[in-house]
Amino acid sequence: MSVLISLFLKLSAFSALAFGGINALLPALYDLSVTQEHWLSRQTFTDFFAIAQAAPGPNLMTVTLIGWHVSGIIGAVVASVAICWPSSIMVYFLQNYINNMKNPRMQRAIQFAASALAVGLVLGSAWNISSQLNQHLTAYALTFSAIIVVVFTRWHPLYLIGIGGLLGALGFI
Repeated sequence: MSVLISLFLKLSAFSALAFGGINALLPALYDLSVTQEHWLSRQTFTDFFAIAQAAPGPNLMTVTLIGWHVSGIIGAVVASVAICWPSSIMVYFLQNYINNMKNPRMQRAIQFAASALAVGLVLGSAWNISSQLNQHLTAYALTFSAIIVVVFTRWHPLYLIGIGGLLGALGFI
């Protein structure tokens, strides 16, 4: 099977099963692209994730960068379409169904449950990815420090990115 067809089919399946966005898919995406298919190294995956998080726009840029790495511009387009089309179609029909429900209390309950599920999946994904990528004590300390700062302060995340970049440039991480 050609690599583009494989890329399209596997990312389409991820999209159909994902709930909570691309960040909820990260552990499975990491496993697919680094461990199973060997499309990327661990460091390249980490770099692509960092680029996608730092850049404005949707989080699916990680997938686009994986596609680009695998097969250039065509791979980027295939990966982007594959990750978007199944979930977009499902969300369209699901939202239409929810909007047409007669019971507003049931609507709110479904929307609240979906929100809670998405947050839980993203948090689980963040834990899984950080445990795969953090390879030494300094990285764990930086991760937990960032979590504490985000939870207990109103600092803008760009400050944390700048601090992380400075620590990396100085050779601490």
